[in-house]
Parts: sequence; C-alpha cells; structure tokens
Amino acid sequence: MPDIFFSRQDIISNLHAVAEILAAGSHPQARLIVVGGSYLAFHGLRDATRDVDTITALDEAVRDAVHEVATRRGLVSHWLNAHARPWAPTGLREQDCHVLFEHPNLLVLGPPADQVFLMKLSASRAPDVTDMVALWPLCGFADADDVVNQFYVAYPHEEPDPFMTDYVQRIITAAEAH
Repeated sequence: MPDIFFSRQDIISNLHAVAEILAAGSHPQARLIVVGGSYLAFHGLRDATRDVDTITALDEAVRDAVHEVATRRGLVSHWLNAHARPWAPTGLREQDCHVLFEHPNLLVLGPPADQVFLMKLSASRAPDVTDMVALWPLCGFADADDVVNQFYVAYPHEEPDPFMTDYVQRIITAAEAH
C-alpha cells in the first residue's frame, strides 16, 4: 500500500466518514482524544501526518468504522489508532481538552499543548523534537525547569535524567529562533 499522508482536511474528511458510519449504525457519540502529528496538523503546525493517533481505546464500532473507511478510501487499516495510549501522561483529563472535530456521533478532542509536548518529550524520537519546537509557542510552561518538573509529574515512573533540562532548553532555544 502506498505511503499516504493526511492533511488537516484529509483528517477531517476521514473522521466525518467514520462519524457517518457510526450514525448509520445508531452508535452513540464516540469520544476520542487525538495527539501526535494529527494534533499538530489540526493546529496548523504540521502540513501532514501518516496517521491519526489517539490515547483513547477504540471500541468495536469505531474500529469497524475506521476499517470500513480504510477499505473505501484505500488507506491502511490503522490510519486511526490507539497506538499513543502508552504515552498518555498521568493527570490528562478529558475536561481539559478542546474540540477539534464535532459530529453527533463522533467528538474528537485535543489535549492542552503542554500535555502533547510532554508526550513528545517522553517519546523523544527525531520527529518529536521537530514537533516540540513547533508546539513550544502554544505551551504555557514557564521555562525548561518547569517542563522537567511537569514531566516527572506526568510520568512518575521515569528515571531522573540529569541532561533533560539542557535538552529541553535546546528545544526552547530552537523554538524561539523561529
């Protein structure tokens, strides 16, 4: 299957198709919290993403609808997935999230930018660094020390990293240079 990237409009179109399938099956409104590249695409911080990651478990009806959209549109079956669940920060609450997409049968929420930044920091793969630089202007952290303190609140089982503050400061410096 070809490598497909989703723009913000593609994501919305695909989510709308999922919502319509759920509506046809009289499924009550499903609620998803979206993170990762799709979160950045929704906020205009990235042009496209390969998939739509959630930290919400997908029930059977949602998984079936996602699969049906994938089949109809020639997408990979996991274009919308819950692969980000292991990176969900402690203390992330649905009521702190904002609406990214709303349909009577599907509500898609985005967490505060600070929470997504912490998730990206936890993963810290090469694309995550670029994403953290892009996310920084939306964050409400006071400084690198605040980020590190909040990181250990969100991920209390992480081992202390003596280099994390310097690492985060380099990200902040790169963000401020843009």
